[in-house]
Amino acid sequence: MNNKVKTKIHNDQCNDVRDLIRAKLVELSIPSLAVAVAQNGKILWEEGFGWADRENRVPANEHTMYSLASISKPITATGLMILKERGKLDLDRPINDYLGDAKLKAWVGNPDEATVRRIANHSSGLPLHYHFFHEDEPYQRPPMDETIRRYGNLVTAPGEKYQYANLGYGILDYVISRLSGKSYPDFMREEVFLPLNMTHTSVHIGLRLKKYQAARYGSDGLPIPFYDFDHPGASAVFSSAHDLVRFGMFHLKAHLPDQKAILSDETIDEMQHPTADVSNGNGYGIGWRINDNEMGYRSVRHSGGMGGVSTVLVLVPSEKLAVVALTNSSSPLPDQISKEILSVMLPEYARNRALSETQKEQEKGQSQEPAPSFEPTPELIGKWSGSVHTYKRDIPLTFWFKESGDVHVQLGDQLKTLLNDMSFKDGCLGGRMMGDIGTEDANRRPYHLHTALKLRGQVLNGAITAISLPGPRLGNALSHWVELKKQG
Repeated sequence: MNNKVKTKIHNDQCNDVRDLIRAKLVELSIPSLAVAVAQNGKILWEEGFGWADRENRVPANEHTMYSLASISKPITATGLMILKERGKLDLDRPINDYLGDAKLKAWVGNPDEATVRRIANHSSGLPLHYHFFHEDEPYQRPPMDETIRRYGNLVTAPGEKYQYANLGYGILDYVISRLSGKSYPDFMREEVFLPLNMTHTSVHIGLRLKKYQAARYGSDGLPIPFYDFDHPGASAVFSSAHDLVRFGMFHLKAHLPDQKAILSDETIDEMQHPTADVSNGNGYGIGWRINDNEMGYRSVRHSGGMGGVSTVLVLVPSEKLAVVALTNSSSPLPDQISKEILSVMLPEYARNRALSETQKEQEKGQSQEPAPSFEPTPELIGKWSGSVHTYKRDIPLTFWFKESGDVHVQLGDQLKTLLNDMSFKDGCLGGRMMGDIGTEDANRRPYHLHTALKLRGQVLNGAITAISLPGPRLGNALSHWVELKKQG
């Protein structure tokens, strides 16, 4: 099912994408998808397909409010930059200057170098983190000060590397609240959503907007109970395809007549300037991921994904083009549909995409070298001892690197185990192991421990992360500081 739509894109072009959407919703058992396209200050196409709520037979449309997951980040960053323009904060001051009693702790480097900008571009030194709370479970989200005490650990030196960190944007929403004197949801509604006339956008969903919400569905096709997390600024915004494409138009400087200029054009440019290197021509600015060459175009984008959510927002500034695709299920479909729309709108994009896909097919036919087995370098071989720091206690940890490539591990007084799935590149050791770090937060779900350690002379340090195993409830990734020293 799809709603009635008026479109200014050529009907044949639209119909090809429509047909693909309808087919994929059936093939992948996805409840719904909503799209919106705008160019040169005009919305060209917005439409919903499928069911926002299967059980109550509510069809999706362009005003259906989807959970955005990480597209919340550029929205939160917009609120942050309003405070910056008002002189309430300095992007290059330490984030700790704006926090309460709990501060970020630098186990490596100088905490004063963990600036607001580095929190916003994921280079502060914060590790991997996500932490979910289902409404039908007894666990409650702690206050942000407590979350910072438990997990506000800088495990690499500020500015040393890019590491996507949801907790950083949870800290930014906390800073917005502290500096504005308003709750984060109230500030965003009053200073971002209402001035941009985003009437179907909110932080979480209140009773007034509940009827517009798309239910989130799991891989079993059943609705997922409502859940919360300790990083609202990273993940908590709900919006419609209509509102989100309008948000994109604002960031293309194609302001609609009913939108206020909540940020200057110079600030919009600053947000889209990459200050952290992600990889292969990709960078991260303030809330935005920037690709210098996406099929021949510079793109500014963000995507989102978590339980029952997959979302994409792409801007092509040179073409004043914004594309939105939102679903209420975990799926690669929004990314595929956004690329189909970009191919319709931009012939050069279509040509380059076809060439890229041809090249990938050719590479598939070539023999692939097997992944090399882990071979420890001489500086690794031997015994390394130290501890894992958790919010409960420090736990002894020992690694034995064998010449054979095996790595034996003992955590506390637990049985020895092996480090599996090992990699060692550019001085960084990755791996996976069994073990119990003994915290209530981690032990709510079964998990494995994943290492991300940096070799620094005679020291290995970094993070060990309790990542939940797949299961019926959303899992967590909770990181803890580790330091090991070579013995003998």
